Amino acid sequence: MMEFPGRFVGKFVPFPRQEERRKVPGIVYRIEEYEKLSKAGKQRLEWIRKYEKWGNVSKVCRYYGISRKTFYKWYRWYELFGMRGLGDKRAGPRRKRQPEITQQQELRIKQLRKEYIRYGKEKLAVLYERRYGEKISSWKIYRVIKKYNLYWEPVKNEKMRKRRKLSETKKRITELEKKEIDGLFFQIDTKVIWCYPAKRYIFSAVEKDTKIAFSRMYKNNSSYNARDFLLRLYCLVNGNFKYLQTDNGSEFLKYFEDACRSLNLEHYFSRVRTPEDNPAIERYNRTLEEEFLQMGNYIDNPDVFNPLLTEWLIEYNFNRPHQSLGYLSPMEFLSQKQGGKVLPIYPTCTEN
Repeated sequence: MMEFPGRFVGKFVPFPRQEERRKVPGIVYRIEEYEKLSKAGKQRLEWIRKYEKWGNVSKVCRYYGISRKTFYKWYRWYELFGMRGLGDKRAGPRRKRQPEITQQQELRIKQLRKEYIRYGKEKLAVLYERRYGEKISSWKIYRVIKKYNLYWEPVKNEKMRKRRKLSETKKRITELEKKEIDGLFFQIDTKVIWCYPAKRYIFSAVEKDTKIAFSRMYKNNSSYNARDFLLRLYCLVNGNFKYLQTDNGSEFLKYFEDACRSLNLEHYFSRVRTPEDNPAIERYNRTLEEEFLQMGNYIDNPDVFNPLLTEWLIEYNFNRPHQSLGYLSPMEFLSQKQGGKVLPIYPTCTEN
């Protein structure tokens, strides 16, 4: 006999026959609610019935393979609304949103902007209300100006155009996934250290697979310093890499790009606001912070700081066990797996 999980003293109540439903109106009401539930809703009701039977949330969650958060969410809905609360919730909005800016408003804003090209969005909003008797937010006006590029400053327009063009021509890291990488592949990043009144920048590079690392402090993050760092890295690994990856910082343009071309390196950029594209360098920055900087080794003078950093890098690359490498050091891992050679990282090699 098919059973209906009614909420009566925590027990299952069998479905009554059709002719018996009039005699038990409470049960009929619950049966009709149950029949309206989707398959997922009936499954949720089953979770709750098991909980009422066993009295152990963890056991129920393990049995059905769900999280405690999911269970408590639906249990709360069940307590508030009964079986109706277990139904599928509508994902989208109940009413279709109307366009925030109508076509007529766009035409009016464009006309106003042409007449008062030097006015800002707040002044244009005031003029709009005076002329058309309709209040409009300054942000709507700004969106129209941006959409149709109704800016006065031609220099600003040209800079924006160049930035958009540059963004379109950048090689993204997703393109590299289709290629076979021969040799080492470095991820490069800049770590900003602010210690009033000085602000310093540590450029770092980490090889994606072997975890070989190199870092150096500079007083600013110019592309000229980024180029200097790249040339030192290239010398350090005997030019044994062809690909490198950076974020979209301005320091990795201009002189840095010139150096990449002269060394015949393929430069790829991570996607905007996507730190998961740079897992190796992100993890290394954390290690650098915890195992070196927080141990009292920070000095804002690069001439004093860089030799100390180099000594730590020797320890990091040659002796420190890495869990991801089977507790080998980066140099041990490279020697066993690839047979590569890297120059010793001595202060005399990196300071000149």
